[in-house]
Amino acid sequence: MFARLPLRIACVFLVMTPAVAWRGEKAPGAPATPQAAATLVPAGWTLVFSEEFDGTGALDPAKWGYEIGYIRNHEAQYYTARPENVRAEKGNMVIEGRREAYQGYAYTSASINTLGRFEFLYGRVEVRAKLPTGNGAWPAIWMLGTNRTKVGWPACGEIDIMENVGFDPLAIHGSVHTAAYNHTIGTQKTAVVTVANPWEDFHVYAMEWYPDRIDIFVDGQKYFTFRNEGIGSSTWPFDKPQYLLINLAIGGSWGGQKAINDALFPHRYLIDYVRVYQQR
Repeated sequence: MFARLPLRIACVFLVMTPAVAWRGEKAPGAPATPQAAATLVPAGWTLVFSEEFDGTGALDPAKWGYEIGYIRNHEAQYYTARPENVRAEKGNMVIEGRREAYQGYAYTSASINTLGRFEFLYGRVEVRAKLPTGNGAWPAIWMLGTNRTKVGWPACGEIDIMENVGFDPLAIHGSVHTAAYNHTIGTQKTAVVTVANPWEDFHVYAMEWYPDRIDIFVDGQKYFTFRNEGIGSSTWPFDKPQYLLINLAIGGSWGGQKAINDALFPHRYLIDYVRVYQQR
């Protein structure tokens, strides 16, 4: 979710067939559909974190914190914790991107995270979500190392479970970033899968993280694997705890490459649940 530059988009142009494009390792399969076996959990896993968003109003402060203000990537929004931008409603979490003047910015949205509340090493993450779409929307589900303030990015490691940019609405991206493999030097490891109209249906975006690899899925379809090469932290910083982030950016270095369509606001990014499992 840290800045994506035009070199990243070269990977997107490969998604011209029903299969998956990758810069890493892929698993074969057809475009993901909401009917796929998305919620099966392998035997031997146990639930360690769950948020079903069954309440109404503010999110549980024991589970979620917020980024506030302008944060990254030349994005156009000001992040807030206001109910206008983030709330539990009708069994979902709603992140709402709004076209409004606020704190000197023309747009507002929200970015939530589990930093200092829930952090983990290895496991399976599942997020069932319905995405916003249209030029300027940039929703993401991702993870960062808890040591980011000490070692910086990308040395802390980043796992992008799901990214989507509204100007390329059917393309779902999964990626990892490390000191050796990241977009700023053109070596990032990434894959793209085509999902039919992800703004119309909920889909399950998932990631499994093991000591030897990271696998990324949509609706039970694995489309990306990144392996531990065993040569050190520059390629594999993923032996330390990470935390989860969910955000809706507006515009920015990647999401804003085709401008922002103001006629589409407000954007609503819906999260049905967030579940994290670990193996026994």
